[in-house]
Amino acid sequence: MNSEQHPLRPFLPANARLLMLGSFPPQRKRWSMEFFYPNLQNDMWRIVGFLAFGDKLHFVSDDGRRFEQERIEAFCRERGIAMYDTAEEVVRLKDNASDNFLQVVRETDISQLLCQMPLCHTLVTTGQKATDTLCRVTGCAEPAVGESVDFDFAGRRMRLWRMPSSSRAYPRSVEWKAEYYRRVFTQTGII
Repeated sequence: MNSEQHPLRPFLPANARLLMLGSFPPQRKRWSMEFFYPNLQNDMWRIVGFLAFGDKLHFVSDDGRRFEQERIEAFCRERGIAMYDTAEEVVRLKDNASDNFLQVVRETDISQLLCQMPLCHTLVTTGQKATDTLCRVTGCAEPAVGESVDFDFAGRRMRLWRMPSSSRAYPRSVEWKAEYYRRVFTQTGII
């Protein structure tokens, strides 16, 4: 099986206070944009739209076929949200986007990302695979879903929040998932 290199560059606004980390992007055939959480079936941008604007379709195009990448990037820059994933290289054990069949070959150098974001003290993982990988890399304890842990890493005091997956494979409503994200977004001043 061939390994895949991460297809996107880290999105690291200079003012970022929060770094959201998934596991790895789905296959390109599932993308609706060239940015993080690109699959139209993923609820991440519906969650963010619901929390920030009271409209879960805020970042969805008028025709409903894609996410509005420019609007999403502008929002993340304005609010200080960085984006990347916990794996730089993976092998897909099955021909799908499931984290259950994703083998991490090379983890992301989280300390190198943090060096580029001096204001960032909050990490958010958006699923079990991302949480497992990040905890292995940083040595921090794994918080329960919706909870956080404080730890020291890369010369600074950090907080890791463990969020429920935004994937539709996790069968909960946007509103239910959003209540978990509301806590971290409120505490970090994102909303």
